Amino acid sequence: MRNRGRLGAVGLAVGALVLSACSSGGGGGGGGEGSEPPKGPDKNRAENYSLGTKADSTGPAPEVPGAKQGGTVNVLQRDAFTHLDPAQIYYADQLTVQMLYNRSLTSYKVDEKGQVKLVGDLATDTGKVSDGGKTWTYTLKDNLKFEDGTPITSADVRQAVERLYAPWATDGPLYIPQWLSGEGQEFRKALPDGPYKGKHLPASVLDTPDEKTIVFHFQQPHADTPYAVAMPNVGAVPAKGGKDTGKKYDTHPVSSGPYKIEALKAGKQLTLVRNENWDPKSDPIRHQYPDKFDIRFGVQEPDSGRRLLADRGSDKNAMSFTNAVTIEVGPSVKGDADAKSRSFNEVQPYVDYMAINMARIKDKKVREALAYALPNGQILGQFGGPNAGQVAGNLMAPSLAGWKDSDPFGKKTKPNGDPVKAKALLKEGGKEGQEIVYAYPNTTEYQKVSVVVAQALEKAGFTVQKKEIDSNNYSTEISKINKKIDIHRASWGADWPVGSTVVPPLFDGRGVADGGQNYWLLKDAGVDAEIDRIKAISDVKTASGEWVKLSEKILTEHVPAVPIFYNRQWSIWGSGIGGVKYHSVYGTADPTGVFVK
Repeated sequence: MRNRGRLGAVGLAVGALVLSACSSGGGGGGGGEGSEPPKGPDKNRAENYSLGTKADSTGPAPEVPGAKQGGTVNVLQRDAFTHLDPAQIYYADQLTVQMLYNRSLTSYKVDEKGQVKLVGDLATDTGKVSDGGKTWTYTLKDNLKFEDGTPITSADVRQAVERLYAPWATDGPLYIPQWLSGEGQEFRKALPDGPYKGKHLPASVLDTPDEKTIVFHFQQPHADTPYAVAMPNVGAVPAKGGKDTGKKYDTHPVSSGPYKIEALKAGKQLTLVRNENWDPKSDPIRHQYPDKFDIRFGVQEPDSGRRLLADRGSDKNAMSFTNAVTIEVGPSVKGDADAKSRSFNEVQPYVDYMAINMARIKDKKVREALAYALPNGQILGQFGGPNAGQVAGNLMAPSLAGWKDSDPFGKKTKPNGDPVKAKALLKEGGKEGQEIVYAYPNTTEYQKVSVVVAQALEKAGFTVQKKEIDSNNYSTEISKINKKIDIHRASWGADWPVGSTVVPPLFDGRGVADGGQNYWLLKDAGVDAEIDRIKAISDVKTASGEWVKLSEKILTEHVPAVPIFYNRQWSIWGSGIGGVKYHSVYGTADPTGVFVK
């Protein structure tokens, strides 16, 4: 998963795969670089995940204590949502909002303590496996309907999957189509136009033998299928009636959840209202307490923090999915008992990186110089130091199964960089004064970060050209192959806590494409071969260790990115709402049980 805000885990327990991943939306915290990190358990650990039963998958969701019907929840967000179409969603802010209008085959039931249970959402359970792990069968629940009252059938799930083959569907996770039809971009050859010209995948690949049954026939065994079909793009999209408008579906996806889109003002506002055709008896996760969610974009994080701390007027009934408490208001939140009672500060599954464009920075010595020069601690300090995260030494988050605390570039021992070592590497390679085009989003926090980054790189002997990008377009710009950028911020969290949801999406050269997650444009046949070898390992625990080893090799032998910090999310909300909790899979504030007091 991808994390825009500062701009998702697997374990094996008694034979059951427990997993979370994506790009994040949040993180942050005031208090200053030297302040103590918050105390409390890390809810993102793999051992907190489990597979639910068929009984766990039935609705309605347990009532939230004190919850009431009615009212409007105001949501303050910094960035407009790049996508609303579930096929294109992979950022934490969008993963969070889609929970209100979109349902997938399975999904996550998160309790107040952060315990995560994967359950059937549209499906009756987490799936039935056969053929040695290659075939997975799902049955749809009764009384599932779209917002217009049309019944949801297996054909609508097939539509959701097959549209991922269309050439425009590049921004979301691609586990299922790749497992069905081939790695990298090879899978698109199986259905080049998606389902839009009347063609479908053969039943030997994706079968819908009746209106309630979906059968996936994968090329290889995949024990983690229950988690892959929890991604938002493996849900239901209307197959009939011309409601699937392809790329234009982004502006108004048809709801299968408790809320539907009433209005969208591009870049300014999104309004969600009740979906009267949602059946709570079929939904083990979501509630429908408020009448409306009024989401406003363009609210910078320091501003949302001040407003929610002040707790006046309509802001009493406000929250943010991903905007964080920042250094400007952090001390006040920590020192105010009322504000502290309506906030949380939790570990996220995301790692922030400085991505290096290997198509432009081809000299490994220059990439190593960048790795030594970057001031991780100072960057983290702009967000609030330990309240915002922890300096990272490697590419994978500590929540991942098999993680090891390595630090090949000494980021933890010298958190503000090693300009002497960096300068020596540049001199050694004859690249003194190397120009670096550094891109960053035009947010308050990243404008401050750009200053410390530029100063550190110049001190190490680089010449820096700063390039500011509108934060609403940032995710699109950094995902282009032909970007005229040398380094930029990126973030990633495991889709479930195993390295298979980190290394292949980020570093498989066959996945290089506009909108893809291989931000560094790494193309190496040896890396690709290792990815294929590890994917063939059937034992998840063994594979987990191998993914960690490969990530270490990629970091030291190729240096495609510099790990900066492991994220935290510090959220605050108004006193007029209740039911806010931390969604430990997405690393955001969970809106599914929120109510107006």
